[in-house]
Amino acid sequence: MHSYGFKRTFDLLAGTLLLAATAVVTVPSVLLLAVANRGKVFFVQQRPGYLGRPLWLIKFRTMTDARDATGRPLPDGQRLTKLGKWFRRTSLDELPQLINVLRGDLSLVGPRPLLMEYLPLYSPAQARRHAVKPGLTGWAQVNGRNAISWSARFDCDLWYVDRVSFRVDVQILWLTVGNVLRARGIHSAGSVTMEKFEGAAASGQWAGSNGYSRELLTD
Repeated sequence: MHSYGFKRTFDLLAGTLLLAATAVVTVPSVLLLAVANRGKVFFVQQRPGYLGRPLWLIKFRTMTDARDATGRPLPDGQRLTKLGKWFRRTSLDELPQLINVLRGDLSLVGPRPLLMEYLPLYSPAQARRHAVKPGLTGWAQVNGRNAISWSARFDCDLWYVDRVSFRVDVQILWLTVGNVLRARGIHSAGSVTMEKFEGAAASGQWAGSNGYSRELLTD
């Protein structure tokens, strides 16, 4: 099990190194998006963090603000730009979240922060995903990312909550590198992101791990 202090120290050291190492990609990305999106480089959205407390998540902007006649945002697929598709496929849109890691909003590894509107929809078991700090990547992201069902995603999140350790974090980070290089699980079926969460009952009510996750460690 991580101690908070050790996990935070690891996040700061590794996050700083990653931010410096990816600057060669981040700086040109900022310039490219500034031109393509008429100065709108970043997408900032409130998400639930540790214990559900709100944080401001930073990503590179990959969609327009296009709306229909009633003022509602168009579907994600219609707002996703050509450049945005490439950023999502390569996961470059996630790089600004290293700033969230350095600020202490996120850990490098943990359940991904979802939408604030989902908070009242969770079952008590699903809400346990907020018992640890959310992460830039997590067990669900190396087990299918957006291509898996909501029940499987929550199963993965709780698997991590119950097994969080430095060894698990390092292995998840290693697996994440491979998944990013192979562009795995970027989309769910019928959506350019993840289908909307409709609540615990709609996703299959359950109280704990259903055996979806494969074990990383052996005794």
